[in-house]
Amino acid sequence: MARTLKLEIVTPDRKLLSEEVEYVAAPGIEGEFGVLPNHIAFLSALGVGSLYYKKDGRRYYVFVAGGFAEVGQNKVSVLAEVAERAEEIDLERAKKAMERAKQRLQEQADREAYARAKASLAKALHRMRCRECAVQAGTCNM
Repeated sequence: MARTLKLEIVTPDRKLLSEEVEYVAAPGIEGEFGVLPNHIAFLSALGVGSLYYKKDGRRYYVFVAGGFAEVGQNKVSVLAEVAERAEEIDLERAKKAMERAKQRLQEQADREAYARAKASLAKALHRMRCRECAVQAGTCNM
């Protein structure tokens, strides 16, 4: 029985990751899901949040927003609209985006503008949380 599975993360711009890992957890739109080697095949739409994987007993974090994850044949393929390794996340930029989103939420706006501001706020908060988790796991420097 296999002890690892292949994890590939791809965005429209680049191939972010291709590694053998021990475990993958990702934010599905219906909630977080986890995948171990030899998992049954399935397909899930991705939400916004932290995907993490275990390799050599350590947790590594990737921010993802939108897209799909396909599990099958001992492989997890993530096709994400947005994906950033925790060490690539610019905390200052995320904080500024959070402040802009909060400001837009306070303005009297139509439903569409409100929904966009709420989505921007969620992305900014999840980026910061992803970076924080990686720092706590010791797989990313502050």
